[in-house]
Amino acid sequence: MLYLIIIIIALIIIYVLWQYNSFIKLNNMVKEAFSTMDVYLKKRWDLIPNLVEVVKGYTKYESSVLEEITNIRTEAYNNMQVNEKIQKNELLTDSLSKIIGISENYPDLKANEQFLNLSRDITKVEDEIANSRKYYNAVVKNFNTKIQAFPSNIIASIFGYKEAKMFEIEKDERKNIKIGE
Repeated sequence: MLYLIIIIIALIIIYVLWQYNSFIKLNNMVKEAFSTMDVYLKKRWDLIPNLVEVVKGYTKYESSVLEEITNIRTEAYNNMQVNEKIQKNELLTDSLSKIIGISENYPDLKANEQFLNLSRDITKVEDEIANSRKYYNAVVKNFNTKIQAFPSNIIASIFGYKEAKMFEIEKDERKNIKIGE
């Protein structure tokens, strides 16, 4: 009987260690996936002031959108936590779509070489963000599933693992941009 109790305790310890190590692995994958995406988010973050300056010269009457972007970027990017970065970049994506919509109303702006170059750069970065967002969300989904599933949810709560935030787009961003609004 004593051997049976020792074997059961040993199996429980092995299971807990195995689960703990799998949480460590998944948590590190979430961090790595965000770090990859963060590089592209930072690139876009740094391109925005240049785009705002170019647009500002052409669109005297569209100051509210430009102010919105400036307000989003008031905080230093490197000082933000992961969830703050995700939230700010979701807002920034929405504001960028507004700038592109505005540019449709200004033919001189659309023809400006600097604007065209910045638009190409931002489009390239947006594609990189989209690809890294897919990977990040897939890793977060696996991590969150493990945290929610029984019996690994017990071990997650014991060791303090919390669900990670997915990088999602807002409802407004899912709509097509209507030019001229």
